[in-house]
Amino acid sequence: MTLRTLLATLALGGLIAGLCVARAAAQPAPGERRGPPVHPLMTALDADKDGEISADEIKNASDALKQLDKNNDGKVSGEEARPRFGPFGRRDRRPGGGRPGERGQTASFESSPLPKTDAEKHVLAVLADMHENQSRGMMNVPPEDGRLLRLLTEAAGAKHVVEIGTSNGYSGIWLCLALRTTGGKLTTYEIDARRAALARENFKRAGVDGIVTLVEGNAHDEVPNLSEPIDVLFLDADKEGYIDYLEKLLPRLRPGGLVVAHNMNERQADPRYTKAITTNADLETLFLHMDRAGVGVTLKKRRAPNDQEAK
Repeated sequence: MTLRTLLATLALGGLIAGLCVARAAAQPAPGERRGPPVHPLMTALDADKDGEISADEIKNASDALKQLDKNNDGKVSGEEARPRFGPFGRRDRRPGGGRPGERGQTASFESSPLPKTDAEKHVLAVLADMHENQSRGMMNVPPEDGRLLRLLTEAAGAKHVVEIGTSNGYSGIWLCLALRTTGGKLTTYEIDARRAALARENFKRAGVDGIVTLVEGNAHDEVPNLSEPIDVLFLDADKEGYIDYLEKLLPRLRPGGLVVAHNMNERQADPRYTKAITTNADLETLFLHMDRAGVGVTLKKRRAPNDQEAK
């Protein structure tokens, strides 16, 4: 037996043992209707989705495991590797994993952004290049969360978006894709000079620098200087600071406006912020993409003309 074959055998045996332990440890409570656990490691390594991990798939394991790093921090956390259950006794599968309606299987759909204009095609190409070549060490949002930012911003008809945590401008450019169509602008804050400089370059490269104001400095000190109404507030900086940003900027957020907070998973979310957005009757909050980095979407409610205060 060659060393390569031995390593492959040991790796496969360890993986199977790990999957069995995870399956045994993740049994549903009595009466709870959940499908078998879908282990992220199996999903990542089983490239051809045949239910087995071949020698070639083991050989490519290093690249395959990068799929699990949803928040692009260069590591695979316990949360990212945790087994997932399919709903109501059905195993979640990728498209092509079974015929629609086939018992025991349900499709999970994926899509890619389709540019409507040449300008949008250019912006998307810049975003793809940034994700491919600048993602390491930048702690950017995953592309799917970037697309969510764009959809929420455009659906809200936002004229002014405030972002806390510019990084290299990746999420800001997703926001600008929406702001280009709404006629809005972005105010974004970055404390790190190197990242701020890189963001300026990327905004210019994407052709959105004309609608971006980048404030370099500590956002906790700078945001009180904001005087304009805010339509969408995006938080993606120091997690323990989210509560301070919320308290300072919520009065500036228009009724019907949104607060979008990134990294709202059990490991990173600040309980004070979570409590603030889920116990305030003026706010309505949903948590999305919790199998990944986690996104909290909070609506600042409008009041109907004839509504009275609850007693």
